[in-house]
Amino acid sequence: MSSIDWIVLILTLLVIVVYGIYKSRNVNTIDGYILSDRSLPWYTVGLSVMATQASAITFLSAPGLAYSSGMSFVQFYFGLPLAMIVLCITFIPIFHRLKVYTAYEFLEHRFDVKTRVLTAILFLIQRGISTGITIFAPAIILSSILQINLTVTTLGIGALVIIYTVYGGTKAVSYTQLLQMSIIFAGLLLAGILVIHLLPEHIGFKEALHIAGKSGKANAIDFKFDLNNQYTVWTGLIGGFFLQLSYFGTDQSQVGRYLTGASIKESRLGLMMNGLLKVPMQFCILLIGILVFAYYQYHTPPLFFNEKETLKLENSIYNEDYKQIISKHEQLSQEKVLVINELTAALNQNNEDAIQDIKKQLSTFDQQDRVLRDELIQLIKKNDANADTNDNNYIFLKFVKDTFPKGLIGLLIAIIFLASMGATASAINSLSSTSIIDIFKRFIKKDGTDAYYLRASRYCTLFWGIFTVIIALFANKLGNLLEAVNILGSLFYGTILGIFLVAFYIKRIQGKAVFIAALLSECIIIIIWKLDIVAFLWLNLIGCVLVMLIGYLLQEIINSNANRKKAIGS
Repeated sequence: MSSIDWIVLILTLLVIVVYGIYKSRNVNTIDGYILSDRSLPWYTVGLSVMATQASAITFLSAPGLAYSSGMSFVQFYFGLPLAMIVLCITFIPIFHRLKVYTAYEFLEHRFDVKTRVLTAILFLIQRGISTGITIFAPAIILSSILQINLTVTTLGIGALVIIYTVYGGTKAVSYTQLLQMSIIFAGLLLAGILVIHLLPEHIGFKEALHIAGKSGKANAIDFKFDLNNQYTVWTGLIGGFFLQLSYFGTDQSQVGRYLTGASIKESRLGLMMNGLLKVPMQFCILLIGILVFAYYQYHTPPLFFNEKETLKLENSIYNEDYKQIISKHEQLSQEKVLVINELTAALNQNNEDAIQDIKKQLSTFDQQDRVLRDELIQLIKKNDANADTNDNNYIFLKFVKDTFPKGLIGLLIAIIFLASMGATASAINSLSSTSIIDIFKRFIKKDGTDAYYLRASRYCTLFWGIFTVIIALFANKLGNLLEAVNILGSLFYGTILGIFLVAFYIKRIQGKAVFIAALLSECIIIIIWKLDIVAFLWLNLIGCVLVMLIGYLLQEIINSNANRKKAIGS
């Protein structure tokens, strides 16, 4: 990067850290540290909720996902607005009325302490691991730019987030997220405008979408019901609904955000704001990805986007083989540009016969390019058996580095950092809150002073920060990071949501039955995932339904045995 880019990046990050410390300077109680004294307005709650969900993975992986496989991932969020409505009607009033610090406190009121602890532990496992992934995502950026070891950049980013989170708790997290999301929205708007500007002079936004559409990248909607298809309207509306309901209703990293609202109304408005803005925001991020795809139809794209791995090849004994593959790829790309220009002309003339013929030619080019890419990947593996051969997370980063002007590169990289910092800080804060409130205060130290619990919370935040950094060091083997996080969530969220839905709606089922049902359901979900029986989003629905059904059956058995004992005793 240029000096200007470094200045923009460093100043942006410093402003965020200093702002977070400044806004939380008066935090001196456990209530202020965990829930910001329950005093935040709806717009701060809404942007904090969005920032917690929109991690750096969103801005790194989503454009790459759209570039590789199109817009279909947007369907993943179709169930989110419906989930927000359910949460506003049911979850928020109950949590506010009980004045809980964490969502899991409610479960002890409704069931028993073991169900509370089980659910809290499921959350700690899932959120602790996934937070490590959100730290790793921006670490890729520094590693790629500076060509230094990924471990160094991972440790650096983790330390930056831990500083203000340990100091200011939820208040620091919420106020920094407000500023972060403002910068992110502005930066994404600039990025979208610039991508369109970089297209050839005769190609505008409309033509770019046509090119992407004819190449099969504009497939945002799929109504076909297919249990094995990861992204359809039905997986989004049904599986996505249960995933989002569980994430926002039972995951402390989100519950902790809207419990900071000054009232039920402020919390509700914040969640509805998220429900209205999240799908359009995700659509726009994916749209940038297919615009990048359109750009590379008129310019030679990298055959492999991870520069670190290709640099290894250039400096290896396979350098000549690598050069031959790249030479063939460049020749193929030049020929493809001529055909793309013919497609543009045919689209302008509405010549459907020519369009269909050109699509076949482009399909042939793509097949040949895939063969070359496979050869290159095999060469990378041959040179280094442990090489990272999934370059999806590098696509947008590589495009930004190669095409954006000085200053804006630093801003876009800062955006990815800010997104990671917001999501990571919120998660670490929630991990600490759950550990202190649901385990430490409940079982280890029941009669501590407010100052004691505040100090313990800061130490616990530091512990979880270190833990998630350690997880981040091993995250590079997970492929597409966006999918990895959502798959991990789907393994746990269905079971957790099932516990909460039973708590809210099935009064007949008691603690012992739901506890056993949750354990059995989680085992079944892991088996289904291991056997790859259905697309991962369906695991959220299956886990939730299993907890309710098994819990109901177990409760009937327990009641039957109890009645039989009574009959014998009488």
